[in-house]
Amino acid sequence: MVSSVGIVSAQRAQFDTPLQFKSGAVLPRYELVYETYGTLNADRSNAILICHALSGHHHVAGYYADEPKNIGWWDNMVGPGKPIDTDKFFVVGLNNLGGCHGSTGPNSVNPETGKPYGSSFPVITVEDWVESQARLADYLGIQQFAAVIGGSLGGMQAQQWSLAYPERVRHVLAIASAPRLTAQNIAFNDVARNAILTDPDFHGGDYYAHGVVPTRGLRLARMLGHITYLSDDAMADKFGRELRVEKLNYGFEVEFEIESYLRYQGDKFAAYFDANTYLLMTKALDYFDPAHAFAGDLNKAFATARADFLVVSFTTDWRFSPERSREIVRPLLHNRRNVSYAEITSAHGHDSFLMPDPHYLDVMYAYLNNIHRENAA
Repeated sequence: MVSSVGIVSAQRAQFDTPLQFKSGAVLPRYELVYETYGTLNADRSNAILICHALSGHHHVAGYYADEPKNIGWWDNMVGPGKPIDTDKFFVVGLNNLGGCHGSTGPNSVNPETGKPYGSSFPVITVEDWVESQARLADYLGIQQFAAVIGGSLGGMQAQQWSLAYPERVRHVLAIASAPRLTAQNIAFNDVARNAILTDPDFHGGDYYAHGVVPTRGLRLARMLGHITYLSDDAMADKFGRELRVEKLNYGFEVEFEIESYLRYQGDKFAAYFDANTYLLMTKALDYFDPAHAFAGDLNKAFATARADFLVVSFTTDWRFSPERSREIVRPLLHNRRNVSYAEITSAHGHDSFLMPDPHYLDVMYAYLNNIHRENAA
């Protein structure tokens, strides 16, 4: 029976062992906020890690007792009877380091100064996240994940797990992802960051001390990003050229429904997301490139991977196009890994990985059910 995991609560893990970042910076201590769903079996072999995308967090499924409308961002995928079945798997979702949903990040108080980290928080990479996630796995007593799953930036983390800890993950599910960003994607991220960096309220990243938020910059960054997450067809079907009123105003205020929608999304995002976190997340996207250490050779980069893979792409996703997903598949096949690839016909663009598309859910269900059978064997 398909149902919700129900009422959930966030948990907090504190780590006092310093974490050295890829940049060379060191974080002496930190906290990670996470949620778990389902039950860890006796031999601890049924754990699944969910890695979130740019604006994601630890609240993957279910709802809070005091906020019943606050549904987890992947609730259609995670729960009893759903593809990531919590009757079969023990599921872990976390808010990454540098995030703004409880884990240590730029808006956290630095215990050494008594003030928010702000601009002093280190630039973080996917490799750093995976290292911190491995420590969380140790904390939870999980030596090996049955699967590490993520969409978009989360898919990059899932890939990195197979490279950094090949013996600690049996399956990787990389959805709407890529082994590295294209120049166009880096360009989009740079424009979004510049909207924040040039906001007069940014104050070099230390806006907390000034009691302000770079709302205008963050709003513009989200509006730009949101355009790239949708497909042209999806925007046409939902908004077309519809006007908010019946006649043109011949001015520069909001006139088209798509303009109203983007500004609403920008305002909503700027009200709860931290600008410094946005900068960090987009830089982590830009920096991820496992082939960099191998002169650009992805075949060599993926040579250490031992996990089986499911790679999923969506036909209208132009931000992380199917060709980018096939760039993950090819080096895995070259290295004779077991790889399943699904290209889903969808009208929702990059956001397709969040949608309850029946074909997509069926692919996920079939693959994860095989993992469950493998565990039971």
